Amino acid sequence: MTPDFIGVLAATRLLAVIRGGGAGVAAAAGAALLDEGVRVLEVSLTTPGALDAIAAIRAAAPAGSLVGAGTVLTEADVADVAAAGAQFVVTPAVVESVGAAARRGLPVAAGALTPTEAYTAVRMGAAAVKLFPASLGGPAYLKALRQPFPHLPFVAVGGVGLAELPGYLAAGAIAAGVGGPLVGDAASGGDLDALRERARAFLAALAVTS
Repeated sequence: MTPDFIGVLAATRLLAVIRGGGAGVAAAAGAALLDEGVRVLEVSLTTPGALDAIAAIRAAAPAGSLVGAGTVLTEADVADVAAAGAQFVVTPAVVESVGAAARRGLPVAAGALTPTEAYTAVRMGAAAVKLFPASLGGPAYLKALRQPFPHLPFVAVGGVGLAELPGYLAAGAIAAGVGGPLVGDAASGGDLDALRERARAFLAALAVTS
């Protein structure tokens, strides 16, 4: 049975965003993150061979993990990532893939910045709102955005590093999506040991803020 997307996100509070240089290195980065205890991973479709990477990471993922696809824009993209085994979809904006994924029963974290976009995304079937780029307004903007939408699950993405993480969680994000500050160049063939160290640092920071 597929784990509950919002439940796992809220429990783990970290979404690792993998943008890599190829399927093999992206999958290796994903496997290292899973080994360290990261439980929600997104592979961006901007990664060459992203569908193969998703399939490979899914095959290695322990029970309770979620492996999804990011930068999903079109209905065709949704069909492709579903066939590869993606368990959720992430978009950079309010685009046609939101409704297409929702109709398939694939949970969607839809990219939105404004109140109108956030509301529209949920009306289209999004399970969560990806506040992107979160760094544009920071935690204070997220806190203000949540005032009219206190029950919407927000995931802060874009410019969220180790130092910024506690602020977004305190402002009400159920989780943060982290790419470069966590994955670095590991998904393009960089140092996997350094990736593991960063993963441990993020998980330790989350343990302190729980």
